[in-house]
Amino acid sequence: MQKKWKVIYEDNHLIIVNKSANLLVQGDQTKDETLTDLVKAYLKKKYNKKGNVFCGVIHRLDRPVSGVVALAKTSKALERMTKLFRENKIDKTYLAVVGNMPEEDSGTLTHWLEKDTNRNFVRAYSRPRGKNTKEATLNYKFMGRIGRYNMLKINPITGRPHQIRVQLSKLGTPIRGDLKYGYPNPEKDASICLHAYRLRFIHPVRKEEVTFTAPLPEGIWQGFRDVVAEAKLK
Repeated sequence: MQKKWKVIYEDNHLIIVNKSANLLVQGDQTKDETLTDLVKAYLKKKYNKKGNVFCGVIHRLDRPVSGVVALAKTSKALERMTKLFRENKIDKTYLAVVGNMPEEDSGTLTHWLEKDTNRNFVRAYSRPRGKNTKEATLNYKFMGRIGRYNMLKINPITGRPHQIRVQLSKLGTPIRGDLKYGYPNPEKDASICLHAYRLRFIHPVRKEEVTFTAPLPEGIWQGFRDVVAEAKLK
């Protein structure tokens, strides 16, 4: 069985991991096992800690999304990293596999998003619609094609819930497997083809730039290895 997560990097302040699809970052009403639970157990065993282990959730990936996740090992790191995310000072790169090709090879998408909490569903509008809508912006670029599938590189400027999923759907290019936002067929494992590939930021304590990359998952992603390598996204 493939491990649900792997450590990419760890120091006294942060632990950076590669999360597999269908693993929750933080608990919800399902009470299913979470990435946070697994990392806490790992830290407790590795450092032979007797009491509670601190593991602060800095940001989240949707359950069906894979890729790099940063967690804090100290309250100071959590506070500083949360501030970086809130101020959009984290450089985030995602990769998405879609069926339809956008009309333009690259572009910037700006929408105003409204979340229906009861349905866990987000709607995107081309202009503000009252105080409950929040502006969301991302940049996208066509990377390559394998058969009838296309890979897009996504750099979200803001960090809204379901932002990439709903904005690509609004563009007419829903993510492969994402039934919630318009893709017609599910993946066998209920994942969606969205991968958080890279995070780049100023380390909250060392104050130097750091970059963390999550290797591509198995499955259709492996067909795009050469596309990613040629684009030099390392």
